[in-house]
Amino acid sequence: MVLDLTASSAALTRAICDLPSVSGDEKQLADEIENAVSACAHLEVIRHGNTVVARTDLGRAQRVVIAGHIDTVPINDNVPTRDIDIDGTPFLWGRGTVDMKAGVAVQLKLAAELADPVVDITWMWYDNEEVEASRNGLKLLAETRPDLFDADFAILGEPSDGRVEGGCNGTLRAVVRTRGVRAHSARSWVGENAIHRVAPILSRLAEYRAREIVVEGLAYREGLNAVAIRGGVAGNVIPDLCEVDVNYRFAPSKSVEDAEAHVRAAFEGFEVEIVDVAPGARPGLDAPIAQQFLAAVGGEAHAKYGWTDVARFSALGVPAVNYGPGDPHLAHHDEERVPLAQIDDVERGLRAWLTAS
Repeated sequence: MVLDLTASSAALTRAICDLPSVSGDEKQLADEIENAVSACAHLEVIRHGNTVVARTDLGRAQRVVIAGHIDTVPINDNVPTRDIDIDGTPFLWGRGTVDMKAGVAVQLKLAAELADPVVDITWMWYDNEEVEASRNGLKLLAETRPDLFDADFAILGEPSDGRVEGGCNGTLRAVVRTRGVRAHSARSWVGENAIHRVAPILSRLAEYRAREIVVEGLAYREGLNAVAIRGGVAGNVIPDLCEVDVNYRFAPSKSVEDAEAHVRAAFEGFEVEIVDVAPGARPGLDAPIAQQFLAAVGGEAHAKYGWTDVARFSALGVPAVNYGPGDPHLAHHDEERVPLAQIDDVERGLRAWLTAS
């Protein structure tokens, strides 16, 4: 199979969704993308693992990075894709249609079509976004080829319902522990039950009220939630350890240190281990090029609640936004589906901005 980049963005979405590309299994799709864009004379193509980069070099005054991940979460009987109709609105249904193959398809079509854009463009299609950060193709590329990230602005094609979403919340994962003393459950008074001791932790989480913090005009909603709990030794043993996994989503105005201090204060008196943290990204919409983009696509900016790779660009001093087809509420959902009209709308918006038409 060779991807046909002259096909519609919807047809390209179907094609790339039906190729296997669960995180760690992206090679076939990366090969197809590399082969397809290598046929475009106006693009320099660079391969790094299963990440494919294609660049124009027209000597423009400004350069933009437009990126999208090519992996998906695991399949659950939702491929191959199919066309469905809901109340008269046509959708493409299937794994990856929202997160984020429709966005990648738009990027591929425009990469092939736009030989003379008004800015130089670096297109990036990368692997392993849906898994641990150490495997993220964009992270690994930045470590090896930081020069490829030199840009004035960046766009991630993450699903945003066809709206511009500025920046993103940060995310922190912590383990909150209680400890006790093991004993036989027939003589429980001899021991101390670690599971019983988590009650105050769960109460604090249940009573926590998410805050809304305005950053550069956009309202970011925070959240502090238990996402897992572990404890128990055997059916007749009083447990001596219980662990609650907690996820804190924090506004991009907060530093990693601020976020860690907030979580430790929330669970004062308990053992807290921070196991993973990624800073957020400020909206980045005050740059003139960002304002031009916002005007061209004809929309107002909204906050991005979930963490995305815009944060990587923000950390490098490159303002970045999310802009792609698909309702983010349906990302990873078994009924994942994208409106066909929204794919076309995002394509038109990007084309209008990149060609100043």
